[in-house]
Amino acid sequence: MKIGFIGTGAMGEPMARNLLKAGFDVTVYNRRTERSAVLAAEGAHVAPNVAAAAAQDLVISMLADDQATETLVLDSDFLGALPPHGIHVCMATISAALGERLQATHAAAGRGYVSAPVFGRPPAAAAAQLFIVAAGAEHALDACQPALDALGQKTFRVGSEAAAANVIKISGNFMLASMIESLGEACALSARYGVAPSQLVEILTSSVFPVPAYKIYGGLIASGQFEPPGFPLRLGLKDIRLALAAADSKEVAMPVASLVRDHYLKALTRGYADFDWAALALVSMEDAGASPRR
Repeated sequence: MKIGFIGTGAMGEPMARNLLKAGFDVTVYNRRTERSAVLAAEGAHVAPNVAAAAAQDLVISMLADDQATETLVLDSDFLGALPPHGIHVCMATISAALGERLQATHAAAGRGYVSAPVFGRPPAAAAAQLFIVAAGAEHALDACQPALDALGQKTFRVGSEAAAANVIKISGNFMLASMIESLGEACALSARYGVAPSQLVEILTSSVFPVPAYKIYGGLIASGQFEPPGFPLRLGLKDIRLALAAADSKEVAMPVASLVRDHYLKALTRGYADFDWAALALVSMEDAGASPRR
């Protein structure tokens, strides 16, 4: 199987590398050519443009947001270059609305489409330990499963409607952001009573919250180490906005998401856009005079 991989950033680069390790014939494209050069040294072909990358059996895109994904697919010759048997697998975190639009656009062009966003930070991508949520036609899911197996530890199939996978991913990121918010508030409270955030996090993650997310983000918050980012705060804000947009379209109230959105905006005014999104916790901690930053 020949695979095109578009978007070799912090997540995309290790993902493309794992496809190479699994023996796939991989063609990569990235606007920043130095990203492609790294993978070329490991056996990848480098596409000179989007169309060349799209002219494969399977094309995976892993871009930052709706705008980048929409520009790739709808404002270029991407669909024209994708072969009639080709399948586009969008693994980015995008809106449910764009997921629906992309599925319809591909269907109208007679091309396959799968939404397959992932849960996991760059280290999980490098270790091929991502959790993948995939939606699309059954035959398309079957065709791309070998590639997904090379990228993640488990694939959850959630039906034929692409937006279902996008909403699950958005919901998961909303819950992670809410957890970071609550950790920040808890650390702020404990610090004002003389309890170090590191002690609070150690106790909580060794008792009532012994789960990886609490340990990872609790460790970042307690140490105040938010650079380099595994996932930039500005993208966390983007995902909360996606959750609120999806909720608005179905008239679903999400008051916690609104609060988290407002704290993200406050974090931006403090210059934290390119910190790890765990820096959301700084808002509550700084407001309480309990910042862990060194």
